[in-house]
Amino acid sequence: MHISYHKEWSHSLNREMEYKVYGHRGKPILAFPTSGGRFFQYEDSGMIEELSDYIDAGRIQLWACDGIDEETFFSQHSDIRTRISRHKEYDQYIAQELVPSILHSSKLSNHGDEQKIWITGCSMGAFHSANFFFRHPFAFDGLLALSGVYSTTSFFGNHMDDDVYFHSTLSYLNNLNDENYLQSYRQSKLVICTGQGDFEDDMIEETHELKKLLEKKSIPARIDFWGHDSHHDWDWWRKQFRYYINEWM
Repeated sequence: MHISYHKEWSHSLNREMEYKVYGHRGKPILAFPTSGGRFFQYEDSGMIEELSDYIDAGRIQLWACDGIDEETFFSQHSDIRTRISRHKEYDQYIAQELVPSILHSSKLSNHGDEQKIWITGCSMGAFHSANFFFRHPFAFDGLLALSGVYSTTSFFGNHMDDDVYFHSTLSYLNNLNDENYLQSYRQSKLVICTGQGDFEDDMIEETHELKKLLEKKSIPARIDFWGHDSHHDWDWWRKQFRYYINEWM
C-alpha cells in the first residue's frame, strides 16, 4: 500500500497540520478522527487494514486529516466565543486549504479525472463530516456519518449565536432553502448510521432528528439504526464502514 505523510503550514490556523494519504489512486475520501483523535487514528484503529483491498486495488484513496477538538468543542480553558472562533479557523483550513489540495492531488492521481470527495467520520468525526458536507456541498458527493451527533448541544448547551448556529447542522439545515445547495445534497450519496448499543443514546436521538429533517427537505438518504449489540466503538465502525463501502463501490 502506498502511504504518504504530510506536515504543512496552515495559514488559517497559524500552525502546522498533519495528515496521511493511503492509496495511489481511486475515489478520494476525507476522513475525520473521533474526539481528540489524530490523523493516524484510522491506521491505529484498524480501519485502513479493513479497507486495504479497496485501497490496494486503486478503487479508493483516503486522506486521514488531523483534528483540533481540544482547542474548540472540547476545550476546558476557553469560553464559547473563543472555542467557536477557533473552529471557524479549522473550517477555513479544511474548506480552503485541505479540500483544494485533495481535489488537485486526486486529479493527478487519476490521470486528469476530476472527482468530488466522499467525506466520513465516526463519533465526533461524524459531526464534522456532516457539518462540512452540508456547509460545503459543492466539493463533496458522498457522506458516511457513523455514530454522530448533529447539533452543538452536547458541546455548548443551549447557547446559540450566529457562529454556533452555522456550525450546528440540525439548526442551519432546518432553515436552509437555497435550491443550489439542496440539489447538490440530493445528487449525493448520504448514509447516516448509528448503533443502538452502549453509549449511543445521544446519537440515536439526533440521528432520528436528522432523518426527519432530510425527509422534510426531500433529500434522499439512507438512515440506519444497527442492533442493540452495536456499540460506540471501532469494532462496529469498521464493520459499518465496510458494509457501506461495499454497497457504494
